[in-house]
Amino acid sequence: MTEIFGNPQLQLTKDGSHTLFNAQLNESYHSTNGALQESLHVFIEAGLKPQIEINLNNRIQILELGFGTGLNAILSYIECNKQQVDCDYTGIEALLLDSSLIEQLNYSDWMNEDEKYIFKLMHTCNWNEKIDLNDRFSLQKIHTKIEDINSNALGKITNHFDLVFMDAFDPAKQPELWTVDIFTTLNKIMKEGASIVTYSSKGDVKRAMRAAGFKVERLPGPIGKRHMLRGKK
Repeated sequence: MTEIFGNPQLQLTKDGSHTLFNAQLNESYHSTNGALQESLHVFIEAGLKPQIEINLNNRIQILELGFGTGLNAILSYIECNKQQVDCDYTGIEALLLDSSLIEQLNYSDWMNEDEKYIFKLMHTCNWNEKIDLNDRFSLQKIHTKIEDINSNALGKITNHFDLVFMDAFDPAKQPELWTVDIFTTLNKIMKEGASIVTYSSKGDVKRAMRAAGFKVERLPGPIGKRHMLRGKK
């Protein structure tokens, strides 16, 4: 099941890690200043690590909107493995990538053999099925549009996720993915005290998050960006 959208092309970013460039949207999947450094800064350092610190049951439930290349997922696996925290990871993606593109990504250059195996498994496992990648980390990739989250089964659960990675394409390119309605649904499916992190710091995004009930803070951004946002339920 593969849907190529915009014929994404491999692109090298300034920190030496790969991203993909979507010509149809004229947008890259990650920061051109560094895909790896952006994901580590926004989603691991500002998102996962602080949430692990306040998590009391040694298991964390993560939802990612925009699974993409799987970079945030493998970085989460690495961090959870390092801190010996169990993780249930759910990734939403509408635009599935061809396996040949995934195989060209250079992320494995900085992975050990276990991490390489897990990363490959993340991309070869079936969509819409939950799978245990090992005894600590489970993954469910859901093939759906972010804007449909209100109407599908995911949007009907409540108080489930400890952490949300909002990693959709830029609000200027796809504003329909950054609405009050979507953030309200995310608030509903998150636990009390859960966090949502995103690379975006745009005023419209901040206002939408606040209107949806989040307490929003602006944090220093990754290299090449002044700020990012983190919301707390």
